[in-house]
Amino acid sequence: MARVHLWAGLRRFTDGAEVIEVEGATITQVFAALRVAHPGLAPFLDGGVSVVVDGALSTNRHAPVGVTSEVFLLQRIKGG
Repeated sequence: MARVHLWAGLRRFTDGAEVIEVEGATITQVFAALRVAHPGLAPFLDGGVSVVVDGALSTNRHAPVGVTSEVFLLQRIKGG
């Protein structure tokens, strides 16, 4: 199972959990599993978050996620 790390503001939707373990072979599948497990996260996932998988920032929601991957959700990183 992938381990998904949440920033502090999201933890109120997971009963305070900082790390959630979910199944998913891609970022899209991980997001779907998070929505089922913690529906309160859906607006943030749908609104846009930055995702780091195993230390690499990913903009591809179809990027693979391994069963031992560390996934970090970050507030949206904007450039300009």
